[in-house]
Amino acid sequence: MSGIKLSRLWQPGRLLFWQWVFFNVMSSACAWAMRAFPLNTVGLVLLACIALLNVAFGLAAAWLLMREPPPAR
Repeated sequence: MSGIKLSRLWQPGRLLFWQWVFFNVMSSACAWAMRAFPLNTVGLVLLACIALLNVAFGLAAAWLLMREPPPAR
């Protein structure tokens, strides 16, 4: 795990950072909607799949942000 720094996540100048933030916000919104609204089974499964995909994409984006060095200033 050498070369991975948690501080590399904070790169607001990169599009990948904002995609990571978006994926995290969307998965939280899906989880909130699943609890807040009376949905049928199909709606719950659909929102759960979308939330899980957002989590997976968010983890992939975070991994890429931590692996790549920040751009030179």
